[in-house]
Amino acid sequence: MNLHLTGKTVAVFGAAKGIGRAIAQGFIAEGCHVVGFDVDPVAVPLLKVGDLASGDVTDLDQVQSFADGIAEVDHVVYSVGASSGKVGFPFWNVPPADWARLLDVNLIGAVNVAHVFAPKVIARGGGGSFLFLVSVAGQVGSQTDPPYSAAKAGLIKFTQCAAKDLAPYQVRANALAPGMVQTELNQSVWAASQQRLAAADRKTYEAWAREKIAKVSPLGRWQQPDEYAAMATFLASPHAKNITGQTLNIDGGQVMHS
Repeated sequence: MNLHLTGKTVAVFGAAKGIGRAIAQGFIAEGCHVVGFDVDPVAVPLLKVGDLASGDVTDLDQVQSFADGIAEVDHVVYSVGASSGKVGFPFWNVPPADWARLLDVNLIGAVNVAHVFAPKVIARGGGGSFLFLVSVAGQVGSQTDPPYSAAKAGLIKFTQCAAKDLAPYQVRANALAPGMVQTELNQSVWAASQQRLAAADRKTYEAWAREKIAKVSPLGRWQQPDEYAAMATFLASPHAKNITGQTLNIDGGQVMHS
């Protein structure tokens, strides 16, 4: 399928690793110029082609400075996430003081990006898009990491607000929700879960993941970063011109199962 993306400029936030990196490389494979932004200053050069700047999405001035260096932007992807490194069950195991950082990274950072880049995408005259990486945790009220779940739920609703506001300009906004993916964030959930167990009861990451996938995913398998890259490029293409304000799950059926 020809996605008609050749020559488009795409800004990918969280482009250095994991799903964000796969998405950046997916757009590059479609002939796009990718400009990446990531908090990890050591991640250069992870992209085959394109530019990667280091910065913090929670700092509006840094996001604005990054945008000022880009003449034109057609599509924007926000693939940024952070966990508390702790486990709920119940929610008061994560103190309120830990909530602010997660809300900043998972929600306010996305709002910063949208505020800065909306005028640039609108200026292209229609056909542009925003894509926000959320989580199944934002849809099922996951107790694993309550502030993360709440922040991602907020981002889903912000995506809908953005979609309505951008629609008159023929710019679309959607959310893409991962399930079980082998990323640093997923591994941090495993690590936090093991801290609460006696040494004899702790599991390896592989054993923990195998049990969790069997429990939550009807298809019973990992999801892979390149699956999100395929969906991200499709959603940016003219083939998805009537898809906006939606949350699409690539989760092996996890949300359905819940």
